[in-house]
Amino acid sequence: MKKIVFSLFLLLFLVQITVAQNTSEKQEIIELSKTKWQWMADKDADKLAELFDDQSVFVHMGGSWGKEREVNIIRSGGIWYKKADIHEVSVEIIDNTAILLNRITLVAEVGGNEVTNPFEVTEVYIKKADGWKLGSLSFTRLMTP
Repeated sequence: MKKIVFSLFLLLFLVQITVAQNTSEKQEIIELSKTKWQWMADKDADKLAELFDDQSVFVHMGGSWGKEREVNIIRSGGIWYKKADIHEVSVEIIDNTAILLNRITLVAEVGGNEVTNPFEVTEVYIKKADGWKLGSLSFTRLMTP
């Protein structure tokens, strides 16, 4: 009987630790995403280049491309992500992958023209030995704000 009680206690303890770790990792991803939006607003291409995985992909209304082109577009000002107003955020973690969904209103300058669009943004992060890396950033324009 003591073994059963001890086993149940141990199982409950391990579940609590797992839930606490998952909650902590989710918060870490949310903060990383907020920081990423700030780096985009600041056009800090060097910090973004460190965050973006070498194999990362970016999906925009105008097409899709990889890390090098995204960093160059930000560096040159081809797209300036001026401000992302975040309305909702959720994170799911599956093994070493975090999927973050943001519903935002994005103010950006594209080709010298300021535009404001409502988006559902999907961000995929992969946990690597040196921390979380952004693997994908995809914008889906919403029909309503």
